[in-house]
Amino acid sequence: MPIRLESCTFGYGRTNRPILNDLTYTLPDGFTVLLGPNGAGKSTLLKLASGLHQPRTGSVRMGDLTSRDSAYLKQVAWMPQTITPMTGLTAREQVAYTGWLKGMGKSAAWDAALTALSRVDMTERADVKTKQLSGGQLRRVGVASALVHGAGVLLLDEPTAGMDPTQRRVFRDLIVSLATVEVSVLMSTHDIADLAEEAHQVTVLQKGTIAFTGPTREFLAHAPHDIPQARRAETAYAAVSDPATLQEPR
Repeated sequence: MPIRLESCTFGYGRTNRPILNDLTYTLPDGFTVLLGPNGAGKSTLLKLASGLHQPRTGSVRMGDLTSRDSAYLKQVAWMPQTITPMTGLTAREQVAYTGWLKGMGKSAAWDAALTALSRVDMTERADVKTKQLSGGQLRRVGVASALVHGAGVLLLDEPTAGMDPTQRRVFRDLIVSLATVEVSVLMSTHDIADLAEEAHQVTVLQKGTIAFTGPTREFLAHAPHDIPQARRAETAYAAVSDPATLQEPR
């Protein structure tokens, strides 16, 4: 069941200008890339969808559940950009601890932690201290922590920031594989050229409003046909972001 933000307005502080203003958005199934410049409201949208923030006006729902309901929160997982290794804990212990914080029993969380780590290809590193893991491995632990309690929606805030090209490639493959099973993924990123073509859907946020949302093929159709393949996503993003240059999809 998809998450829907209905007429949501949000700003930090009652007197500050809203970051999101009367925004309505339904999270598609599969893997959706969320694009937009710094300050467009990407992180705010993700935090509203996760229940971490509540809108000033409007609602965030999943069927009959609102983002204030515990049942809603159990279905949604948010992974911030920075994953902090917990001192003295192994990868499995850190994931299990997250499950316990989500309301799981200790034994259930311990078992689920190993299952979650296997889903992100980290079984062999389960007993390694998180302080000893590489940056890419630590991001995988973050994904496992997000999945440990059986969430059906995974919200990722620029998880590939700071990764080298190989780490980004491996992480993207992981997210694509997860999104084709039973988890919907919404992932904000600046890595336009690679990610946009691998996603099932693309959403572009500009100044707190949705400039585009739809299947990847429709997004890429905004780029002229003579644009090289390597630049299609970048060119499509520029066209969608600037209404003056927006072309009708072909």
